[in-house]
Amino acid sequence: MVTISNEFITASFSKIGAELKSLKCEGKEHIWYGDPAFWTGSSPVLFPICSGLKDDEFIHEGKTYTMQKHGFARRAEFEIETVDTASATFLLSSKNCPQENYPFEYEFRIIYTLIGKKLNIEYNIRNLTDGEMYFSVGAHEAYLCPEGIENYEIIFEKAEDLDAYQLVGPLLSDDTINYGKNTTNLQINNSLFDNDCLIFKTLKSRSVILRNKLNDQKIKVDFEGFPFMLLWTVPGAPYICIEPWCGVTDNINTNKQISQKEGIEKIEKGGSFYRLHSFEIL
Repeated sequence: MVTISNEFITASFSKIGAELKSLKCEGKEHIWYGDPAFWTGSSPVLFPICSGLKDDEFIHEGKTYTMQKHGFARRAEFEIETVDTASATFLLSSKNCPQENYPFEYEFRIIYTLIGKKLNIEYNIRNLTDGEMYFSVGAHEAYLCPEGIENYEIIFEKAEDLDAYQLVGPLLSDDTINYGKNTTNLQINNSLFDNDCLIFKTLKSRSVILRNKLNDQKIKVDFEGFPFMLLWTVPGAPYICIEPWCGVTDNINTNKQISQKEGIEKIEKGGSFYRLHSFEIL
């Protein structure tokens, strides 16, 4: 484990997946501890796809490749590139983690930095391929809700029509369910997740607050530059995942061409991609 800290926060990470495993602010834990009774993850990083592919396949330049849900980074061992008191940089590259079913060369850095009661999470991806590179990247932090998720709400930065896109099996449809018109508040309960997750594609908000209604404790999640935001939990589990994604699961009408996949990101030869999201204990 790699641990960083400042006067408020201590955060610990696994080399496997460069995954945040614990974040304690003034001694209180805020990250789900991965109980296998519900879900073994805590905050996996999703790369080079977010969610799933139809038949676990994509096509690039006429060749079919297979890849399981959420990609391979969450199970790969990252190199610890740098660590200091309040920051850690993890590196995954096609050189130290070759994947026969991902035909692109890359360097993927995840940089975690503590600033006050905030954790910044930076994704920096370089394309080393002799051509274009296609990928998605996303966060999957699970915030601990020890009193039960029904005692929490999501507060949006701006008033929203909360149209959540629906899954048909593992694939995304064009159908939506509305969970509120011109509202800033979504009350969380287990029935919201009867069909797996809530997928928001049209939010104006670039941040949300997870609020404990019993004691008014709050966590603010910022996701500027992430087109998709998802909410997910296993019904009955004491956590809620707030997931900013640059990418989304395959649509039911996909032709499997990676270059035409909804939400796919592209880096030109020799280029790079950068995103930052953060969460702060308020």
